[in-house]
Amino acid sequence: MKILRYIVAAVLIAAVAGSAMAQDKSTGSVVRKRKAGDRNSQESGAKVTPRMQSFYDEREVSDADVEWMKVIYRQLDLKKEQNMALYYPEEPNQDGMNLFCIIMKLIADDKLTVYEYLDGREIFTDQYKVKVREMLDRFHILYTEAKGSTEKHPKFKIEDSDIPSNEVLSYYVIEKWEFDRLSSKMQHRVQAICPVLHRTDEFGGEPIRYPMFWVKYDENIRPYLAQQYVFTDNDNNLARYNYDDFFQMNIYKGDIYKTKNLRNLSLMQMYPDPDDYKRAQDSIEARLHSFDKHLWVPTREELQARADSIEAAEQAKLAAADTAMVIKERADVKSTAKRSIRSSKRGSKSTKQTKPAKEKATTKKAKTAKVKEAKVSSNSAARSVRRRR
Repeated sequence: MKILRYIVAAVLIAAVAGSAMAQDKSTGSVVRKRKAGDRNSQESGAKVTPRMQSFYDEREVSDADVEWMKVIYRQLDLKKEQNMALYYPEEPNQDGMNLFCIIMKLIADDKLTVYEYLDGREIFTDQYKVKVREMLDRFHILYTEAKGSTEKHPKFKIEDSDIPSNEVLSYYVIEKWEFDRLSSKMQHRVQAICPVLHRTDEFGGEPIRYPMFWVKYDENIRPYLAQQYVFTDNDNNLARYNYDDFFQMNIYKGDIYKTKNLRNLSLMQMYPDPDDYKRAQDSIEARLHSFDKHLWVPTREELQARADSIEAAEQAKLAAADTAMVIKERADVKSTAKRSIRSSKRGSKSTKQTKPAKEKATTKKAKTAKVKEAKVSSNSAARSVRRRR
């Protein structure tokens, strides 16, 4: 009986294995051993799965939950130390590639959609999508047709040396600042990025800026930026942040050149005077960073700290005024002392000058008296002689 049971079990196991193999053959799911070269080829290059894309897609804040919103336009100068991580390396190397190289390679591979630059009225719809071939021709970027390119989905191959990343010296960034009443916090999000070419004409002179296109930050590009790490500190050579952290954590430094308004005017058009322009920028920055702090009633500790700071400021002003008075009194004493010294010097000079004048006058008087005496004596002698005759 035991032998019979073993035989039946073996037959059942063989039947189950045969059915599984038949199912694998019918579905075509044949498992093969992967070679080392296939693994390296699959790992080379940044690839984003739909699951990764869904992880980085952020849900738009509902308009019902937003109490206040401000759209800010910034200009990022890549010559500043805070923004150099977006510029270097100029060409891809073992440390990675800069932001513009990443964008251009994604565009050439038909993985990124870009939109026209409309000078302040950005519309991110299908009507204003950039045609890649026309854009490359417009900015004189060399390219060749890539494998798998179609008329509907064109693909291009651009050499690293032909990407003009050294001419992209600034970026325009659109920020959206929103106050969410559910979290009671001010939220800052980067909405779009625009690379700007700085090129000189045939006659030289100042470089001319050419805004190229807008790239929506949350549309397909954010997962790729999260895979590229950058150096943000010259003292620490460990790349701790990626490009996504660089924008999300507001590590960059940009100047506000425009806010969304009805007339679509920039700050330079609204405030032609340089001092007024700088004051407007500082005012907008201060309001953005202190908006949520002015919405709530301060606590007793905050009120006490505010009163202490005001009192300390007043004491500092009084101390400064006292020191200014003391300095002024000392200056007055020094000035009076200098005046007295000058006056005494002038008196001594006058006395020195009057003494020889007096001596000259006395000598002159003595000479005139002697002359008169001599004349008198001569006259008297003549008279005596005449009388004698």
